[in-house]
Amino acid sequence: MSETETVVTPYQRIGGAIIVDRLVEAFYRRMDSLPEAKVIRDMHPIDLGPTKRTLKRYLSEWLGGPKLYSPEKGHPRLRQRHMGFSIGASERDAWLLCMRGALEETVADAQARQDVDAAMTKLADWMRNQAGNPHDARAARP
Repeated sequence: MSETETVVTPYQRIGGAIIVDRLVEAFYRRMDSLPEAKVIRDMHPIDLGPTKRTLKRYLSEWLGGPKLYSPEKGHPRLRQRHMGFSIGASERDAWLLCMRGALEETVADAQARQDVDAAMTKLADWMRNQAGNPHDARAARP
């Protein structure tokens, strides 16, 4: 890449702060309304305001936008922060169901949507902390 070429981040590709905001709102709307998401909704406080704010800040940074999360919270350490919750395949799938619907609703660029979905799928899979997570099996090898 030459000095004149600029890298377009996923954050820019999906539409920036406005779309991240809409994405998070659509995600939590699904979590509140889909019966399949009850298991993960029950892991959250009744008032989702602070949780939404945190996810918006995290996604902004994770997608290559402004660093809004780490100056406030430090390194994400997502798995460590979620260890108090039982996250297995069904919880991962419920989270992805909500996020995929939100992506479909809010991200117009089909390729950007697909790329973000692929990255989020890897992240959601990594978050599993119950028996059977292949990430843990690899870590346990000598």
